[in-house]
Amino acid sequence: SCKVFFAKDPLKIVRAQGQYMFDENGEKYLDCINNVAHVGHCHPHVTKAATKQMELLNTNSRFLHDNLVQYAQRLTATLPEKLSVCYFVNSGSEANDLALRLARQYRGHQDVITLD
Repeated sequence: SCKVFFAKDPLKIVRAQGQYMFDENGEKYLDCINNVAHVGHCHPHVTKAATKQMELLNTNSRFLHDNLVQYAQRLTATLPEKLSVCYFVNSGSEANDLALRLARQYRGHQDVITLD
């Protein structure tokens, strides 16, 4: 049930820049599926910030660190007051799992309806 996008002629992507990805032959492709639409691949500001953080500490959010608190404060300051709690997760799958758990806890129901 898990299909490869290009089963007959798979792409071998070797690098990316901005909104484009490049294959082993230098062919350029517009990236519409890799969650990069907001800043693109290899954005200088993002790579600089990521490098700075990884030089300091490279771990997930299960441990306390001031940057998590500062980010949560900056983020919630831009939102309505009712949206004042942040949950940091590692992936979309973890975010969906957490949302489902919170909804089940709040409503007291186990059933789920989903679109396929």
